[in-house]
Amino acid sequence: MDLVDVLATDSTLPSLPRVLALLTTELAQPEPNLRRVNRWFCGDPVLAARLLQEANAQSHPLSGKVGSIAEAMVLLDTAQLRLFASQAFLGTTSGSVPGVNLQHFWRYSVNTARIMRSLAGVVGRNQALAYAAGLLHGLGELVLHLRDPLGCQSVTTVAGPLDLRRTKAERRIWGYDYAAVSAAMARQWRFPAELVDTLGGHSAPFDGETYEPLAAVLHLASWRARAREAGLGQRELAATFPGEVGVVLEMDIDTVLQQDPIDWKAQPNAGEFV
Repeated sequence: MDLVDVLATDSTLPSLPRVLALLTTELAQPEPNLRRVNRWFCGDPVLAARLLQEANAQSHPLSGKVGSIAEAMVLLDTAQLRLFASQAFLGTTSGSVPGVNLQHFWRYSVNTARIMRSLAGVVGRNQALAYAAGLLHGLGELVLHLRDPLGCQSVTTVAGPLDLRRTKAERRIWGYDYAAVSAAMARQWRFPAELVDTLGGHSAPFDGETYEPLAAVLHLASWRARAREAGLGQRELAATFPGEVGVVLEMDIDTVLQQDPIDWKAQPNAGEFV
């Protein structure tokens, strides 16, 4: 399946029911609390993508420059936010995206975003854009599962959707991975170049013609969140830590784990976050 074919048809991506219910409730108020509205958009990759897509549309003067959820909200009015919520598709069944446990995916995406924001602060990069990158980076995986479920089944025999080996398995099957799909969508939606490059380069941050530091940061954040989903112990964490990326960012495994903002023992349900 060619990457162009993947993007040729719009795929209806699902939103988290709990987050959407809370967002809709808040937006129904005469004067919605924008802090809470921002919180709910930060908890759902699809809603956040829709928000950034609209903020970067050609009709907006800052098109191609809006890379954070908070910035996007400043540009849009309550009526537009209500429209997003009313048009959202709920991922309420196990078959909403074939082969993907959506509860795990949503939890993983929010956790990656939170880790990404924390690590970006260590290296002095834009934390708001970093959070958006972490939240949205896996959308390409959902698209692949919707557009080519049989191909994804073949990949899953080697590595599951959140397996640390997933990107390599996808490249062997298609010649590209979910990161390329996420970046291609972001490019179509006119997202800032830094965000596009971060999404596209994070699975192999040193393989492209240019090096985007945030892509390397996202590589580490994704590793940490996937390792947690896999339940890796200390020895397995040490064995799988992408040391070559850590060296470039001057982060060893202890630094990454110490910056971890999540209390895993009190891991919230999908949609509950800070």
